[in-house]
Order: sequence, then structure tokens, then C-alpha cells
Amino acid sequence: MSDKKFSITDRIKSFGFAFEGIAVFFKTQHNAWIHLLAAIMAVAAGFYFRIASEEWCWIVTAIALVFITEMFNTAIEFLCDAVSPEIHPQIKKVKDVSAAAVLLSSIAAVVIALVIFSPKIML
Repeated sequence: MSDKKFSITDRIKSFGFAFEGIAVFFKTQHNAWIHLLAAIMAVAAGFYFRIASEEWCWIVTAIALVFITEMFNTAIEFLCDAVSPEIHPQIKKVKDVSAAAVLLSSIAAVVIALVIFSPKIML
């Protein structure tokens, strides 16, 4: 644990760093824009179908899960590229596994959306 004292200024700076990370994410990752479009569509469908608060919780969780896994995947890829700019079999495994996490979270988000919206569309 650090001996550094609590500072409001440092906390504000940390928020600034987080917002810089979000900006880097959207500036560098094409999939971020695809996820954003899907999130906007899910939110719009939620308003259109007037989903229940419990359903909103699932939609928000699914959206957050996809963005979080995509951001971790991006961070891992940046780190891997810095550590080993050349192709390396272990780095490939790391990148593949982190990409698989994004795939699984995206599949889960689609399943959640289908469970929530399919009955409303079928009516």
C-alpha cells in the first residue's frame, strides 16, 4: 500500500486518464463502433418495447460486459504488441484467448437480447 495521501486532484486526474482510455478505445478499435451500434439498437428496442426494470438490468449488464471484455482485449493486445512486436506463439495464444472472451460475452449479450426481445417481437 502506498504512503501517498488522498488527493481530490489525483482522483480527478484518474478520471481524466479513464476518459483518455475510452477515447483511445474508440479511436483505434473498429469493433468498438460495432458494439456501440448494437448497444444503441438494444437501448432503442428497450424503449420501444417498454421493457421492465429487471430486463433493463440484463440489457445494461450485457452491454457493459461486452464493452469491458473488448476493452480488456484491447489493453492486452496493446501490451502484447509492446512486449513482443514480432509474431510469437505464446503471444498469439494470449491474444486468441482474450479475443475469445469478447466472443463469449458477445454471444451472451445476443442470447440475453433474444430472451428479452423475441417474445415482444412475436406478439
